Amino acid sequence: MSDEFEVVHGSGNVFRDLGLPNPDLEQLRSILASRIIKLLDDQHLTVRKAEEITGIAAADFSRIRRARLARFTVDRLMTILARLGDEIEVTVTERPRHRENLAELAAQP
Repeated sequence: MSDEFEVVHGSGNVFRDLGLPNPDLEQLRSILASRIIKLLDDQHLTVRKAEEITGIAAADFSRIRRARLARFTVDRLMTILARLGDEIEVTVTERPRHRENLAELAAQP
């Protein structure tokens, strides 16, 4: 058995590296969810207390904590952040995709 291993540099988006659909959307939802979890932790909020403060169901906060994000849109996660008192700023930066990614995008329906 060899002690050698190969280092593979990721794209910066684990969802893309795993070949999952909509990797940019999934990464954004994950970033927003992690910010929600941080706010809950920083403010020592239970899911019930977060529900009282925001009007968002405690079950939704539980789903976010368990990273079950399929039912959450980006705007819903941003609304939750705003209701928790977070100021939200969105910046869009355009950059060209790598050529191999263009072929993948062209093949998508």
